[in-house]
Amino acid sequence: MAPISIPTRTLNDGYAMPWLGLGTWPLRGRQLTDSILGAIEMGYRLLDTAYNYENEDAVGAAIRESGLPREDFFVTSKLAGRHQGKPYVRDGFSASLERLGLDYVDLYLIHWPLPRVGRYVESYAEMVALQQEGLIRSVGVSNFLDEHIKAVVAATGVVPAVDQLQVSPSHAQVDVVREVSDHGTVVQAWSPLERNSGILENPAVTAIAERIGVTPAQVVLRWLIDRDITTVPHSSHPERQRLNADIFGFALEPADVAAITALDVGAPVRQDPRTWEEF
Repeated sequence: MAPISIPTRTLNDGYAMPWLGLGTWPLRGRQLTDSILGAIEMGYRLLDTAYNYENEDAVGAAIRESGLPREDFFVTSKLAGRHQGKPYVRDGFSASLERLGLDYVDLYLIHWPLPRVGRYVESYAEMVALQQEGLIRSVGVSNFLDEHIKAVVAATGVVPAVDQLQVSPSHAQVDVVREVSDHGTVVQAWSPLERNSGILENPAVTAIAERIGVTPAQVVLRWLIDRDITTVPHSSHPERQRLNADIFGFALEPADVAAITALDVGAPVRQDPRTWEEF
């Protein structure tokens, strides 16, 4: 079976990032490496990991074993809360780079803002320094709200290339997505398929899937694309990996997008970036 062609979009710093990538949490070790190798054969090139996932080594192994050139891949990792602060960012980043076995990462994100700790601005500034040294191609953030982005831009003049946010039908995050996008930052959805929430059995989703002739998961992922949101769904199942990536040959009607957005439960995400702490 021929690999699926996943298009790219240009970030605000000029680098190209695939619209869809492979999330790797919570797998580790050989199981993850084999899963990634299968995904690579299907056409995946964006691989999303983090220091706190404790699986960067398995991601790096897959890249090496794939036999493809390093520059074919777009590798994302994230700064853990324990490494926030100017004295610690380089140690955290160096540990990730060593685990990955790479000379640079394509995208490096602050995993959570941790406002109470108050170190995300200086951490971001240190990441910009690493970018200037060629160790990071694109600097970004994860779970940042408008107020957090404004703070890092005011300090550095560098607008994050990407902001990873929890975006899914139950948490459409319309206002947050708009505010982040207005900065020129690309939104990337994590946990888009709400595993075990029942969203993929919702009649609003299944009716669209049946009409178009695709799966409910494909409908939800395409809903993100049609909202100009990139995404990194996780699956270790080969057929689901293939279907998740095969969403660029169809589009939803505006009424479909609106119907799925209307599934928003109207409640804040459980891991509220203003209060959530993860080290």
